[in-house]
Amino acid sequence: MKKSAEGFTRIAREVFAPIYPVIAEQVLAWSGIRDGICMDLGSGPGLLSAALAEKSGLSVIALDADPAMARFARETADGHGCADRVNPVVADVHRMPVKDNTASLVVSRGSIYFWEDRVRAFREIERVLRPGGVAFVGGSFGTAALRKTIFAEMRRRNPDWDRDIARRSGWATAETLRRELAASGVALSRIREEEAGMWVEIRKDPTPI
Repeated sequence: MKKSAEGFTRIAREVFAPIYPVIAEQVLAWSGIRDGICMDLGSGPGLLSAALAEKSGLSVIALDADPAMARFARETADGHGCADRVNPVVADVHRMPVKDNTASLVVSRGSIYFWEDRVRAFREIERVLRPGGVAFVGGSFGTAALRKTIFAEMRRRNPDWDRDIARRSGWATAETLRRELAASGVALSRIREEEAGMWVEIRKDPTPI
């Protein structure tokens, strides 16, 4: 697991790094939320967590199931000067150690393809969102231009890149995600299909009964 975490972190920092500030700006603009608590699910080495902390007043919980990632996320936050507002937590997205109605914003980039039970994860996301909170979980590359650049570099590094991407995407098509959202019973949700990727958007009613 340590070797896998180190390899993933190296790729994130060397290849994917440019997408995280872009995605952070996007979700902040879409949500209109810039303070409170944010949860970054499957945060990996914390690049999105750090970008969100840098660009807002949010305190970010960087949640990942791999203990090695907590160390990398701390390193990332230290390097970005936001260690006081990024808190790495080792936990499972299916059983988050967070009280109901805690997070103003929930984000996750890339980990949705690896969740064992997305129906349960969607319920957990709705549970931890505060009334009026919003979640964006998916697999975007930020912009079409960034997607093109990253694909070119990953094809150079990994001859099986296209096959790997197709396989992962096949596990979470828009149709599949809509079916799982319906099964979850989440009240307010939709699929945002963008040129650079796809997001599941979950909102919590600001005036629950």
